[in-house]
Amino acid sequence: MQAPGGSEEDKSEGFKYGGWQYGKGWDDIAAAEFEKFMKKPFELLMGRKTYDIFAGFWPTQNDELVAKPFNATKKYVVSHNQIDLPWEHSELITGDVLAEIKKLKEMDGPDLVIWGSSNLIQTLLQNDLIDQMHIWTYPITIGTGKKLFGDGTQAQKFKQTEAKITTTGVVIATYEPIEKLEPGK
Repeated sequence: MQAPGGSEEDKSEGFKYGGWQYGKGWDDIAAAEFEKFMKKPFELLMGRKTYDIFAGFWPTQNDELVAKPFNATKKYVVSHNQIDLPWEHSELITGDVLAEIKKLKEMDGPDLVIWGSSNLIQTLLQNDLIDQMHIWTYPITIGTGKKLFGDGTQAQKFKQTEAKITTTGVVIATYEPIEKLEPGK
């Protein structure tokens, strides 16, 4: 899941396949699914590294589909340290991050969407704080880089609630957690 959008997006830990998603798998099916997703009301929840990448790019963009909603929406940024958040509508979450995220989830508002943020996703998965996952699986292997289900991911059963396959083999699926996976079951 590391650096799908560009070669300079995230080179941490020597990752050299940045931009792996670009031009691979985009067809009318993918475009329609992406547009459907982007037109729903949402707020962003992201880790500091993803925030830095996004804040360095999206505020200077003006497309209607992604930049406009990203720039207009509330952005919650999780960090262990106090940091400056220059991107408009950004709010820092620090300290007892789990308690603060639970408060956000209890508020009446749009869905909280996590985009990227592999470390934050691991924390949310370990603490049962993800209600739904939209996963786009590309028919490629990279072998290195940040993983969606990294070391320490708890055993969990999910149900698939929606799925589409693009003409290029990208599987676009939505999953919801249903129960913990018990040994031997």
